[in-house]
Amino acid sequence: MKKHEYNAIIDELSAPLYRYAFHFLRNQEDAKDIIQDVFEKLWINRKMIDLDRVKSWLYRCTHNAMVNFLSKKSRTQYMNNQDLPVSSTPFDSTFESMQVVERMVNILPPTQKSIILLRDIEGYTYSDIGQILDLSASQVKVYLFRARMKIKKQLVGLKKLA
Repeated sequence: MKKHEYNAIIDELSAPLYRYAFHFLRNQEDAKDIIQDVFEKLWINRKMIDLDRVKSWLYRCTHNAMVNFLSKKSRTQYMNNQDLPVSSTPFDSTFESMQVVERMVNILPPTQKSIILLRDIEGYTYSDIGQILDLSASQVKVYLFRARMKIKKQLVGLKKLA
């Protein structure tokens, strides 16, 4: 990989990778740090990476870096309580509803969370997500279905409380 190819890859993929990391981590600075580390790793390994597979390699590295970051973070500090607030009134605004859905997505296991973000936010195909996360397309569909069912189950539980 030449310098101009590396720069073209950064121009093309830095924004989507950042969006993915930001939605996963919910923190701008952490997302920027992860993406910077991933692009540094790309430069270090530029001679070993096939240009045709660089996109999936970058997403896989980003996913792994985020999972490792969260694991390390959970070992060094106490986890925040992830329980959803119980409200006596139904959710009236779109903003509140989006916050609830985001919180539910954040509770999902890392692989399911990544699949939801890559499919529903970034719009990748099942086969693209499979390449990124080293899964088959059918595994991606199963994990996506399970993640959506978990979110639906939590929403139904909230609706019963309201």
